[in-house]
Amino acid sequence: MSRVAAIDCGTNSIRLLVADVAVHDDGRRDLRDVHREMRIVRLGKGVDATGRLAEDSLERTRAALVDYAAIARRKGVEAVRMVATSATRDAANREDFFEMVRRTLGVDAEVITGDEEARLSFTGAVGDLDPADGPFVVTDVGGGSTEVVVGDWDGVRADIAAAHSADIGCVRLSERCLPGDPPSAAEIEGAESVAREVLDDAFAAVDTSAARTWVGVAGTVTTLSAIAQDLPEYDPTAIHLSHVSRSQIERIAGDLLGMDHDQRAAIGSMHPGRVDVIGGGALVVKVLADELAQRADIAGMTASEHDILDGIALSIS
Repeated sequence: MSRVAAIDCGTNSIRLLVADVAVHDDGRRDLRDVHREMRIVRLGKGVDATGRLAEDSLERTRAALVDYAAIARRKGVEAVRMVATSATRDAANREDFFEMVRRTLGVDAEVITGDEEARLSFTGAVGDLDPADGPFVVTDVGGGSTEVVVGDWDGVRADIAAAHSADIGCVRLSERCLPGDPPSAAEIEGAESVAREVLDDAFAAVDTSAARTWVGVAGTVTTLSAIAQDLPEYDPTAIHLSHVSRSQIERIAGDLLGMDHDQRAAIGSMHPGRVDVIGGGALVVKVLADELAQRADIAGMTASEHDILDGIALSIS
């Protein structure tokens, strides 16, 4: 058994998982959580418009990494892997970010491709599911991108059929199309049109027609599950493997897009860092729900608390 630290640095948040990894004789790997933590740092704030990582975003990320490095030392971590996704792929000053990570964490951040991001998300998402419920379609709605991946899971390893990363996410769509508070009907209509156009490319690349189970991961999805269950506060145990119907997704997306900042902030299960972008994220999930109902006759989503972070941890060693 080895103790590892996985760090996922996305457009909106940076997350840490310290876990013990056990490798069995049949090749199966089990994770035992030691510590999980998430911070909203908005690394990708404004990147879509300026092409650069903002200095205050870099500083928030650095401060989080200082703490994560200290946690890893205290927990006796033997190996660390940090993955950086959409925001750093797109930024002109990405080298400033890489140098900061090397100084702070002592390892290099890996900028993975969209396809690898999708595959890691799939591996993390399906680990607690019954292989008989496959084929699975896993969608990871992040801040700057959305991954769509289809495959099977035999209980030991994932067999990926196809994967695609689309340049749409809660931050990117909110900044580009939803400036109003609350957004106007015209803004919402325009945002939905943009989301559908971008996601069309994903569904053209990934045939979802044979999929039987839809698994949604990451903060937008888990927040929608918490709202659907009317949880008074965010509860990962209640959220993990919960079902959210297509009608619930449509209703919640409409409700969130009709609220102003203070109304969204008053939702007990809402993380403060998601208040300004949850409407855009919910709209992306609504479009995914519509497409999967039409293409695969799937009527709802399983929300998973396990995602790319777990996939990163399983990939170490």
